[in-house]
Amino acid sequence: MLTELSCGKWYAGKVRTGNGRCRSAKTGSGSALKLKVLLKGATSLAATVLLAGALSACSGLVKGDARSQQPLSSQVTARLAAMGSSPGAAMMVRIYKQDSQLEIWKQVADGSFKLFKTYDICTFSGDLGPKIREGDRQSPEGFYTISRGLMNPNSNYYLSFNLGFPNKFDRAYGRTGSHLMVHGDCSSRGCYAMTDEQIAEIYALARETFTGGNRSFQVQIYPFRMTPQNLARYYDNPNIAYWQNLKEGFDYTEVTGKPARWDVCGRKYVFNARAASGQPLDATAACPPLVRDPEVVARVKALEEKDNQAYQVAVAEVQTNQQKAAEAAAKRAQEEADAAERQRLNQIAVAEREKALGDAVNGFFSNIFGGGKAPDTASTDGQGPTANSSLVAPIPHARISRS
Repeated sequence: MLTELSCGKWYAGKVRTGNGRCRSAKTGSGSALKLKVLLKGATSLAATVLLAGALSACSGLVKGDARSQQPLSSQVTARLAAMGSSPGAAMMVRIYKQDSQLEIWKQVADGSFKLFKTYDICTFSGDLGPKIREGDRQSPEGFYTISRGLMNPNSNYYLSFNLGFPNKFDRAYGRTGSHLMVHGDCSSRGCYAMTDEQIAEIYALARETFTGGNRSFQVQIYPFRMTPQNLARYYDNPNIAYWQNLKEGFDYTEVTGKPARWDVCGRKYVFNARAASGQPLDATAACPPLVRDPEVVARVKALEEKDNQAYQVAVAEVQTNQQKAAEAAAKRAQEEADAAERQRLNQIAVAEREKALGDAVNGFFSNIFGGGKAPDTASTDGQGPTANSSLVAPIPHARISRS
């Protein structure tokens, strides 16, 4: 059906609306039928792109093999130029689970990276924390390097790129999982799902980055924005040490203005470092002597000390609030227990009053209707009933005869 080109999948009889969903559509207009005829006769890639673009005017999406070659819009290229970047410049991706946001950063003329655009993630699965095993439906966290080979132009979810999970760090912990991606179709089982419109633009930005001569781009995935206050909120979370390790990479990126170069030794991420021996780092072995730029190290250390002070203050505040909340909860529980006891005692008192009143009423009516004790007429000398002196038998009177 003609309108199928409007959706990331073959949604028969539907067109995609501005929010990435599909709705029912009608076909049969003269212009649509003409375009359908043209589409049947189109054989070259250029013709397919042209016609698909015309047919998907409601969404700007292209269907079929051509979808991975959609050009960046003029608005995107103009915005890149305005910030001093270009489509072919290096890029970095940052994902924040808690905010459900994906950021694209692009390299500018001085070599640093600036935020280009923020996208709202359509959905992801799982909670804050790393992915552990295949099938846990958890979206990963950490640092991932995306090469051209991880790009998927034929995705079942419109377009996608594989995160390369498990990476060197994940493997050091025996973590398992596969096909963890950023993709379209707004559906997730451990991935980060975008709308088809979003992934079309993100994919094009990545494609142009490779075309510009870059061999890879980095994806940094964080549970939340790595502020001391956010870390303090989770100071007692089992993942706090891991998240503090991720913050080191975040800090190196912030200080240098470039994606932190990451590696793994001692089952920890290390950043902007190499072994003094020149040998590759062993992910599970203790870290050997490392070489880093001392100026960068000093700047990162200063930032970490500042943030650690703020973290300690924030943790103390969180603990105080937790204590207050615990005391308030205990007070409410005691008040509820006291109220329940008062209600119990009141019910007992009411029951006792009702019983006493019932007994009194029963006694009253028993006395009225003969329920009381009969007079004692027993003889005191054992010779029969004793006459009651107060009861005198009537004396019969002589009948008077009237003549």
